[in-house]
Amino acid sequence: MKRILSSLLLLGLSLGALADAADSQQQLQILQSGIETELQELKQAKGELLAIGEYRISTKTQALFAQLAREMEQGAEEKSWLLPLIRQQLVLAKRSQDYLDSQIKQLGQNLGKEQGAQALLAMARRESQRDELLQREWQLLGWGKQLGMDTSSQVAELGQRLSDRGDRLDSLLKYTQEALQQATVEARAAGKDVSAEQTARLAELRQRLAENSASLNATVALIDELGMDSAELKKTLFSVSGDITQDVLNLDVASGLARQWFGNAESQLLENGPRLMFKLFIFVLILAIASLAGKLVKQAVRRTVSNSKLNFSRLLQDFFTSLSSKAVFTLGLLIALSQLGFELGPLLAGFGIAGVIIGFALQDTLSNFASGMMILIYRPYDVGDLITAAGVTGRVSHMSLVSTTVKTLDNQRLIIPNNKIWGDTINNITAEQHRRIDMTFGISYSDNIEHAETILSDIVQHHPKVLDTPGPTVRLHLLGESSVDFVVRPWVKPDDYWEVYWDITKAVKMRFDAEGITIPFPQRDVHFYRNK
Repeated sequence: MKRILSSLLLLGLSLGALADAADSQQQLQILQSGIETELQELKQAKGELLAIGEYRISTKTQALFAQLAREMEQGAEEKSWLLPLIRQQLVLAKRSQDYLDSQIKQLGQNLGKEQGAQALLAMARRESQRDELLQREWQLLGWGKQLGMDTSSQVAELGQRLSDRGDRLDSLLKYTQEALQQATVEARAAGKDVSAEQTARLAELRQRLAENSASLNATVALIDELGMDSAELKKTLFSVSGDITQDVLNLDVASGLARQWFGNAESQLLENGPRLMFKLFIFVLILAIASLAGKLVKQAVRRTVSNSKLNFSRLLQDFFTSLSSKAVFTLGLLIALSQLGFELGPLLAGFGIAGVIIGFALQDTLSNFASGMMILIYRPYDVGDLITAAGVTGRVSHMSLVSTTVKTLDNQRLIIPNNKIWGDTINNITAEQHRRIDMTFGISYSDNIEHAETILSDIVQHHPKVLDTPGPTVRLHLLGESSVDFVVRPWVKPDDYWEVYWDITKAVKMRFDAEGITIPFPQRDVHFYRNK
């Protein structure tokens, strides 16, 4: 009983598979018949009906190929019933290509007329349709070979057609590229007066170049699959699009491109060499003159600002001197570039756009720049001044528009951003001609106050670097916990501050010791109590 049930089950599965195969065969035959019918009707169609017919054929062909792909994915065994369909599809592919040839021929009749540019663009689109037909033909031949079909003659014939098509597209691509280059030169020469026709012409040529490149790329891919040589075609693709792929980077293509580039360079050198060398000579000569003029202007500006009645600071003098030479050289560079054929208008506009972008990217640097300008204008310090700013004390070594270099008293070099200085309190220690030294000396309560005051006044008055005007101050100041304190305040030049400070401190100690005057120091009496 089990054997009978198993047999019935297998028989049911086999009948189901045969029914599925019959359904697939019927669907494929319906699609095939529909495509043949549409092709027949397409011969009489025109205008929009022609576009609708082509769309219907494309849709049914895609469905048929999707069904064929599913059948072939299930294996080539027991698929011999597909062979007639594949042969018929190969015939239809040939008829479709004949139809495209007729359409391209009709478009070619308009090349010499006003609509010639549109005709070339339409021809490029027709070639894109041929790409799909060739790819499908190659796929059909592959399926036929899997099913045992002899495809050698058809593959050879396809290879010949691909070779002829590649040669034709190669020429068309080069022609289109040259036309695009010429149109681009004319549009640049027109500048702002470029016409709408020139703009439309550029757009058409770019689109045609892109579609022709895509067709040639598809042809090269099929040629490679057939094992044929495509080095020359790849070289053309690379020269047009500049895309570097692993297919392009082979020895034949690389050597061919190198020979082509060297050949072009040699011909350009022979034809334009003397004119180019003369332009380069003028370029270098203008730069040399601009450099010399910049140095002369720099010297003249330095003498002018240094002798000016406006009393410019050293920082401002350096700024104007450096800016003048750089401005002259920049002007000379722009003139030199114009001699090489560069258009200064777009170049300056590009600099303006780049300046805006850089300005957003370098906001902190621009803040330092603005602070540097404020320092140059208001002159809170100059080169050589001893300042305290941004928590640093030292002498100003030099300054740029973004930073100030300060050498500290222990000879460290610090570079401080200008916005840190301008945004903080600036103490210019050497800005004034006189500086007061504030010192305090204490004596014991048992010492003679008048005698101590006389000693302090004598020390201060006899120091050679203490100024007479304004005069020094020696006064009793405080009665402290353990000392009577005198303040001593002599006036000196800023550069003599520390020397006088140290000399007076040393002299006071030595005179007090010699005169028997006590300098008190804090003392504590400690008492011990013993508990009985």
